[in-house]
Amino acid sequence: MDFLFERFTYIFDPLHHFWEHERMHRRFALGLVVVFLGALVSIELNRQGLLPAALAAHTPTNHFHAVNLAFTLVLILEVVSLIFTLPCSFSKSVGKQFEILSLILLRDAFKELSYFAEPITVGTELTPVLHILGYGFGALVIFALLGVYYRLQPDKKQDKGLPHDLFRFVAAKKGIALLILITFFVLGLNNLYNMVTGRPHIDFFPVFYTLLIFTDILVVLISQCFRPSFHAVFRNSGYALSTLFIRLALAAPPMYDVALGIVAALFSIALTLAWTRVFTNIKP
Repeated sequence: MDFLFERFTYIFDPLHHFWEHERMHRRFALGLVVVFLGALVSIELNRQGLLPAALAAHTPTNHFHAVNLAFTLVLILEVVSLIFTLPCSFSKSVGKQFEILSLILLRDAFKELSYFAEPITVGTELTPVLHILGYGFGALVIFALLGVYYRLQPDKKQDKGLPHDLFRFVAAKKGIALLILITFFVLGLNNLYNMVTGRPHIDFFPVFYTLLIFTDILVVLISQCFRPSFHAVFRNSGYALSTLFIRLALAAPPMYDVALGIVAALFSIALTLAWTRVFTNIKP
């Protein structure tokens, strides 16, 4: 079994180092700029009727769709970073999911721009404007609550487990992260193929968050093998519940999704307070 844990670590660590390297982040940032400008140019060419019919059929005519594309790509990069944080503590992984939720709300705010004509004019139908305000302030509130959540995390994590058990636990989470990473790319490529070929495709981020719910529950069950105490199990299960709230937020109607996201952040803060301020000082 230890051989399997070592293989997981041997494969995961170089991939993690490659992804988090500063040079890669710069290349991704440059790629986002190129894609955004290319999308703007393609949309303008389509508006002028200069694109081939086959390409024009898949190219929108509203420039604000380029903004949605750019934010979607940013979300994809953040989701990959989330996968690489799965072997870290539950608190760090949950925090990363709230970061992605705030970005999703911002993307939804920009998506509402596609309902406006160019140049932007505001008529009597104010629903898109209200949605932009709701998503914008919702993302801001979650961003602020996330700062509180990170501030409440203990500076140094005291782990009373054996070093060998800790290595096994982290290695097991690295194996799960590798499986999730493979699943992520398979789902993404399949979804992209369906979109290009005009076939029905899934709403990728809600589906992936549903997968993360099962992943978090699996990690909770595995953690019981190494940390069977009631406090640790409750804490980890509580963080898994907060990810369920996030999934419900992604599936909820407009403005209900914002409310559920804020509730999820408040729940995580309350759980962190209970863990760091109360139960860590209680001797069983």
